[in-house]
Amino acid sequence: MVFGLFSKEKSLQKTIERATNKLAQQPDRWGALEKLKDDGSEEALLGLCRRFGVTCQKAVEDEQEKHWVVETLVGYGTRAVSMTERAQLDKQLADKKLDPAQHTAKMAELEAAAAATRASVLGSVTKYVRSAEHLSFPLRVLERIADHDNILKVADELFASETPGYVRMPERRIDLIHWFSEWKGATEDEAITRLARYVTDFDENSRFAAIQGMAGRDPAKIAPPLIEALLRPEEESGRIKRTIVEVLVKAKAPLGDKAQAVAGALAGPLADDFKVDGGVLKKR
Repeated sequence: MVFGLFSKEKSLQKTIERATNKLAQQPDRWGALEKLKDDGSEEALLGLCRRFGVTCQKAVEDEQEKHWVVETLVGYGTRAVSMTERAQLDKQLADKKLDPAQHTAKMAELEAAAAATRASVLGSVTKYVRSAEHLSFPLRVLERIADHDNILKVADELFASETPGYVRMPERRIDLIHWFSEWKGATEDEAITRLARYVTDFDENSRFAAIQGMAGRDPAKIAPPLIEALLRPEEESGRIKRTIVEVLVKAKAPLGDKAQAVAGALAGPLADDFKVDGGVLKKR
C-alpha cells in the first residue's frame, strides 16, 4: 500500500514536470495538463497553478495554455451539483429506486463533494500565490472562485509581503497593484487605502501602476496621497509627476490648502500645460 502511494506521487510529480517544461513540445505539455485536470487532487491542481510560472518560447502557445489553466481551475473552483446529476437522482426517486431519505442523502453527498472541490481549488491557488513570482493569471482565477472576504484576505496577505521599498524584482508587486486596481469587488476605501501605499514606492513602475489605479476614484479621497506624492522632494521622475497631475486634473480633485504648493511644483513642461485655478488643477 505504501509503495503504491509512493509510486502514484512520483508519477504525479513527473506529470507536473512535463506540464511545466517550457522546452517540451506543446502536445506533450497539453497531455500532461489534461492528466492533471483529470486527477483533480489538490496536488494536481497546485501543479496546474505552477504552469503560470513558466514562460514558453512561443508566446501564442504560452498564452493559450495559461488561459486553459485559468478556465480549468475556475471550472473546479465553481463546481456545483450539475443539472444532469440532479435529474438522475430525481429519476431514481420517481422510479422508486431511491426513497426520499436516500434521495436527500445522495444529494447531500454530491453537494459536499462539490464544496470540497471548490475548497481544494481555493486552497491550491492561495498556496501558489504566496510564493509565485508572477501573479496576474492566478489572481484572475481567485477573483472568479472566491467571495469578497476571501479575496480581500488573500490580497492583504500579498500586500503584507510586498512592503513598499526597494525590491530587486518588482514584477510581482506590479502584478498585484494592476490586478487590485482592476478588481471590481473592492470598495473605494478598500482600493485607495491599499494603493496609496505605493504611490511613493521606490520602484517607478510600481508608483506608476498605483497612481493609475487611483484614477477614476473619489476625488476627495485620492487627492491627499497623490498631492503628497507630487510634492515630495525625492520624486524626480517627470513621467510620474505628469501622471499624478493628469489624474488630479481629470478627477477635478480639490487641492485644499495645498493649492499654492501644487502651483509651485508645476515647473517646466508641466507649467506650460497645466495650472491651478479655483482650487483645482486644470489644463491650460
